[in-house]
Amino acid sequence: MQHTDDSLSKTLSALADPTRRAILARLSQGAATVNELAEPFAMSLPSVSRHLKVLEGAGLISRGREAQWRPCRLETAPLQQVDGWLEKYRRFWEESFDRMDAYLSEITKKQAEGKKQ
Repeated sequence: MQHTDDSLSKTLSALADPTRRAILARLSQGAATVNELAEPFAMSLPSVSRHLKVLEGAGLISRGREAQWRPCRLETAPLQQVDGWLEKYRRFWEESFDRMDAYLSEITKKQAEGKKQ
């Protein structure tokens, strides 16, 4: 399997960090400034800015310009791409669980029939 520097890889890499996931969770409630995003974290503004650059590089956030502040906004397209990628694995697991459920039902039925005899 060949590794490429595609958008899905960038998105998954950005999502690997809990601070960045927390920032995205906050942005799901609406736009926020860097200071507002930094508030709950025990880290410097430059550290938060580095996280924001990673998120922006992955296309997960955008930065606007309103008067003197630059609000950050959540961008959902990369998350939709991750969801689409995960969907085939979700279907695989659901089908596997359905097969296991059918197998267990068959075993239970055979055991019940065996006890009746």
